[in-house]
Amino acid sequence: MDLTYTDEEQEFRARLRAWLGKVLPELPARPSPDDWPGRRAYDLGWQRRLYEAGYAGLHWPVDAGGRGATPTQHLIFLEETERAGAPYVGANFVGLLHAGPTIAAEGTAEQRARWLPPVLRGDEVWCQGFSEPDAGSDLASLRTRAVRDGDEYVITGSKIWTSHAEVADWCELLVRTDAQAPKHRGISWLALPMDAPGVTVRPLRTLAGSTEFAEVFLDEVRVPVAHRVGAENDGWRVTMVTLSFERGTAFVGEVVACRRTLGELARAAKANGRWDDPVLRRRLGRLYGEFGALWRLTQWNVSESERSGGVPGIGGSVFKLAYSHARQELYEAAAQVLGPLSLSLEEEWTLDRLSSLSYTIAAGTSQIQRNIVAERILGLPKGR
Repeated sequence: MDLTYTDEEQEFRARLRAWLGKVLPELPARPSPDDWPGRRAYDLGWQRRLYEAGYAGLHWPVDAGGRGATPTQHLIFLEETERAGAPYVGANFVGLLHAGPTIAAEGTAEQRARWLPPVLRGDEVWCQGFSEPDAGSDLASLRTRAVRDGDEYVITGSKIWTSHAEVADWCELLVRTDAQAPKHRGISWLALPMDAPGVTVRPLRTLAGSTEFAEVFLDEVRVPVAHRVGAENDGWRVTMVTLSFERGTAFVGEVVACRRTLGELARAAKANGRWDDPVLRRRLGRLYGEFGALWRLTQWNVSESERSGGVPGIGGSVFKLAYSHARQELYEAAAQVLGPLSLSLEEEWTLDRLSSLSYTIAAGTSQIQRNIVAERILGLPKGR
């Protein structure tokens, strides 16, 4: 992993920084957190600007509609957009960060041509239909059925914790296509149109009062067989590709954001007098070291993804495990710095702290990540 910058990469940084300085002041005001149609429009508007400027899908392969940028250019893009306070991918994080990359890696030419350009242009939003009420951490025990009927699957079942389902056009959906096969071998990965007859979306309210998750009920929903990504009953392998993107590279921008947040906390502590507490200073210093190490691990994961043809390796589980806990401690430290102010639901800090609690569950629980690290990296025997 080469951590130095070439002249070409420095020029890329300068061009990007200049473009951000020009375009960010032109953006409209951010919509209310509860205004999901408004947030969708805002996020997709930003994606369209990225697309028109040539920055959409920067690190995606050229044949998938991206620019085929180097890992270093990708990281520079994340650093500069976060430094400038540019919008995050927002409502379409599923499409941009793991559904799209999965289709790029596993889809047919026709599937790539149909689904990838709208994601990059900011025309369509995806959600993720993986977890079920009785299949969370044990994802392979899912029971949503898809019965083949000619050129279609007829789907019945339900999903839970479906991110941004109420504003999504498509869903990356896991279904059981062979009820007799061992549970890991009877699953298929489908692209579900969210406006199909029989699809019902019921929003779920989180601890912070937001509704970015939903239950999705599927009542004999018909989906063309042509919407299956990968072979029938090979969905578990395709899912591992999706999860490798979700755990390996999807959180990259958030590490940059956390490093910025840590700097803001240090400045706040100096302003309100809490910087005089040596225990707090030691805690912030240790977090500074942890996020610095996570950024180096991020660089390694992105570089490894490039060498492996664009699919991150199992090192993503190491990153996901460490990052989830570091983020939680960051916002616990924020409560220590801000005092009573951190208890107000009107404050962004409080909402971020509540959100941080979900990171040891989202994208695979910490217990699952520890098992993956133990068995697939350290070579330890499987638990019984």
